[in-house]
Amino acid sequence: MFTSTLATANSASPSLFKRPLLAAMTAALFASISLAGCSSPNDSELDDTKKENKTADTASNVADNDAVSVATVDIDTVKGKVSLPMNPSPIVVYDMTIMQDLAALDVAIDGKPSGLHLDNLQSKVQPDPKEVGTVFEPDLETLNAMQPQAILVGSRMAEKYNELSNIAPTLDMSIDTANIYESSKQRLHDLGALFGKSDQALKLQQNIDGLIEQTQGLTKGKGNGLVVMVNGNKLSAYGDKSRFGFVHTVLGVPMVDSKIEDARHGQPVSFEYLQKTNPDWLFVIDRSAAIGEDSAGAKAVLDNPLVAQTTAWKKDQVVYLSPDSYLAFGGYNQWMQDLTSIKAAFSAAK
Repeated sequence: MFTSTLATANSASPSLFKRPLLAAMTAALFASISLAGCSSPNDSELDDTKKENKTADTASNVADNDAVSVATVDIDTVKGKVSLPMNPSPIVVYDMTIMQDLAALDVAIDGKPSGLHLDNLQSKVQPDPKEVGTVFEPDLETLNAMQPQAILVGSRMAEKYNELSNIAPTLDMSIDTANIYESSKQRLHDLGALFGKSDQALKLQQNIDGLIEQTQGLTKGKGNGLVVMVNGNKLSAYGDKSRFGFVHTVLGVPMVDSKIEDARHGQPVSFEYLQKTNPDWLFVIDRSAAIGEDSAGAKAVLDNPLVAQTTAWKKDQVVYLSPDSYLAFGGYNQWMQDLTSIKAAFSAAK
């Protein structure tokens, strides 16, 4: 602006400088215009800016994440802290747990994997997101066309991190299964901060914590437990470092077997194993039902003479965890559904 003013002054005709008074008046006029265009904001403008920035953290942009903000947010990821502008848009999400949390926060997403089996993965009022591959394989051509400002991944898609990072800033927000409570709590907090929903994220976490506290008061002194997954006619057991370990680490239900191997798909076990360990409580994940496969169902598979000899079966102390516990473990809905089921079961225990 100042360059433009000087250029105008220098290009003036020589006759201008032969008339000192007119030249002085003209120069003063140009200076006044220049200063008005480049002046610092007044107190009123600064107040308005502060109000806009504050509003960005409390706005409810259910169907539109395009709120303009110069603020950046530091996000904890598996790869370390990543700084992103608040409210990145468009965004692509490849993890069902993250999708659950964003749906609970009323944050719209623009791209998602196809073939998902849960119905609580997006805000009910947003348009259907574009399909950008599966939870295992991204559609790079579609992603490039979308030009997302952020790609959020976890668990199954984490191995594609480097490939996705070539397209847009990618955040690996995989849950730490060995510390699922703190990890999921941190992630919900960070998502709230990233999308200007910190207050809402805090309320959601308080809902989870309230149910945890109530359930802890019921599980104490009520016996040990075992988490098993039924996959067709196959069984596998999970320990306290698994994705289902919250039953033991958060809710305080002692493990019936402290030597369960830590494996992603659990330790293969038999019906004889259930009879021998004789858990007071069985926590069951029906994998086939979770992924939409036709099967006899976990309850029918477990209904056999060996399992019938366990204390859990005899006392009707078998808790069936939600499909979310397998597909979206650590998500808001998973916490709320499974805690509610476990609380109800222990409340009814004799």
